[in-house]
Amino acid sequence: MSNSTGQVLEFKLGDERYCVSIDYVTEIVDVGELTAVPNSPRHVEGVMDLRGRTTSIVDPKVVFDIEESGEQRRIIVFDPEITADQEAAGWLVDEVYQVRAVDEENVDPSPAGAGAASIKGVVKRDDGFVIWVDPVAVHSA
Repeated sequence: MSNSTGQVLEFKLGDERYCVSIDYVTEIVDVGELTAVPNSPRHVEGVMDLRGRTTSIVDPKVVFDIEESGEQRRIIVFDPEITADQEAAGWLVDEVYQVRAVDEENVDPSPAGAGAASIKGVVKRDDGFVIWVDPVAVHSA
């Protein structure tokens, strides 16, 4: 019997699969109209109105130094509790796949070591690897 560590939402950035714990995700929406914010960090694409709440939209490809593919079509919206300033935030992703259960025995520590605080680990699957990202670490950096 395996020891389940919870559920993750899998998504695509560039050519790779990534995932985050489903506990942090509040919704998934289509990319809408973004308003650029002058002098914002390079990884902040802008803001959008999401049900009356101003939501910062982050490009994780910039954060993780992933080559731009121009395919970003969905936004994963995170619980405001994960951000340092308690503001609503979303990530631009190329595609959202599915929610999957993850077993502890299939998760290896990040091969990048201590320098990669935003990488929780690597999930081994029959069809390859999925990089498990910690959005709390990304938004508190």
